[in-house]
Amino acid sequence: MWFRKNKQRLMKMDREIEQLHDEAVAATDCLACGNCCRSLGPMILTKDIDLMAKSLRVKPAEIIDRYLHSDEDGDMVFRTMPCPFLGDDNYCSIYESRPRACRDYPHTDRKKFYQIYSLSVKNAETCPIVFRVLDKLTTGE
Repeated sequence: MWFRKNKQRLMKMDREIEQLHDEAVAATDCLACGNCCRSLGPMILTKDIDLMAKSLRVKPAEIIDRYLHSDEDGDMVFRTMPCPFLGDDNYCSIYESRPRACRDYPHTDRKKFYQIYSLSVKNAETCPIVFRVLDKLTTGE
């Protein structure tokens, strides 16, 4: 019921956040930062493992054995942080084959942003893009 009443407002909010996202991305050099790759452990899907294995020309089992483990929730995540594929220059050695969670980060361009607002508040501690989006969203400046 609430969603139906507020659908137009939420759609307008998604357009506003998309614009804020574009502005924040343009103002941010991710290679100068790399905080996400140093501190956030993305969930790794089976498709991600297959893509990484193909890119590195190894079997998926080797990706799992060398780089991954199952966390307390049963999700596959990197065994160590920072990400094992992050270089000293903040470049990702498997960028074209990086996991979906990495490709989608920082999620501030996602439709129905309200669904991940709490996650975004947490991510603002790590990512300058998320911080800028939320700051402009809340202050209007």
